[in-house]
Amino acid sequence: MNINYYQYKNKILISEKIYDFKKISETEAMRYEGMLYVLKDMEPSESRRNFCVSSASHLFLDGENLEILIKMEPKFAVPKWIKEAINEKRVMSVNTNYPNWGMLLEEHNSDKKKVVSIAGMGDVGGMLTSGLRLLGADIISQINIYDKDVNRTKRWEIECNSILPPCNNGNYPEVAGIDEENLFNCDIFVFCVSIGVPELGKEEVDVRLAQFKGNSKIISYYAKLARSRGFKGIFAVVSDPVDLLCSVVFTESNKNLEGEMDYLGLNPEQIKGYGLGVMYARAAYYSKDIKGCNFIDEGRAFGSHGEGLVIANSIENYDESISITLTNKARHSNLEVRAAGYKPYVAPALSSGTLSLISTIKGEWHYSTNFIGGVFFGCRNRESKSGIEFDCCNIPDILFKKMTSTYNYLKNYTL
Repeated sequence: MNINYYQYKNKILISEKIYDFKKISETEAMRYEGMLYVLKDMEPSESRRNFCVSSASHLFLDGENLEILIKMEPKFAVPKWIKEAINEKRVMSVNTNYPNWGMLLEEHNSDKKKVVSIAGMGDVGGMLTSGLRLLGADIISQINIYDKDVNRTKRWEIECNSILPPCNNGNYPEVAGIDEENLFNCDIFVFCVSIGVPELGKEEVDVRLAQFKGNSKIISYYAKLARSRGFKGIFAVVSDPVDLLCSVVFTESNKNLEGEMDYLGLNPEQIKGYGLGVMYARAAYYSKDIKGCNFIDEGRAFGSHGEGLVIANSIENYDESISITLTNKARHSNLEVRAAGYKPYVAPALSSGTLSLISTIKGEWHYSTNFIGGVFFGCRNRESKSGIEFDCCNIPDILFKKMTSTYNYLKNYTL
């Protein structure tokens, strides 16, 4: 394959195609020690605006699909110096079919503490806020909270700001009640609004899917609001079902006033769903009863937060029977809590919410739902200076088949 090298706005661009930029030699490109931008032109509805090139096989993709999660060798020779840049996380793939792709050449990651806004101060929102107050001091400067019920907002503002040790030797982030107008004056917006949650004892259908119709209408409003505010941060979806609601956010935020897709709203890498973290945690809990199961070190969670969840007992020593057991246990754990007479919101708020959001900010591995080939699919990933990096593994065929089934289910899901 013939690789072309360009210089544009003092940046180095790489492509297998011809672009109308200043062409330079490979020797000149090799001297550059900053971020390298790999250009591609793909359909925006099926490809992210940008992502971290963590493998040489991801340099010039023909299309994005689940295979991006499989560790594989490139189909062409890649220069050694580019491989070294990939290992240093200095290579970013950029889709030039997004109208605002050029902004990536100007954007810079900041190490400053983040401002987090949370909409919806019910059980999950309140618990999540409490967790961020306790654990986010080194990375969060302020937590803004909002609920249409002003009394809820006031309650959690008082409660959370009253969380302090006997001797206040920590700089805890302030929790501030705000109005809707200021919701997107932040780095991370967290959607925790939920309606239509089935009452205890009335779980005839998937509890998560039961909330989709109502929650999709509400989240559409916030997606459009984020667009109107020119929001550049992360739009985090915690309400169920996270994967399907992420798709709503992407679609609705990228429509103009005529209802046409113009891709001038939220970019797909801005939208992340937080529901898979608790499924991984629940599988870890149940794995303790299985002799020889080393789930904590070797296990993985993929796919949807509910229907379509795929748990792998081990990515190195995959066992189908054990994996099915853990998948079923994790999926139905919420029903066990409901059968005991309680709503299962504590672990989701903390594992999928608080802890996963903190890991996201810190650039640590975590579980969340991200855009892959037009579908929001859950997997292990982390934020890097060159974009979202997926955890690429040697995935057994039988496991990949199950992941593909979930992928297709999410892709074709309709109300």
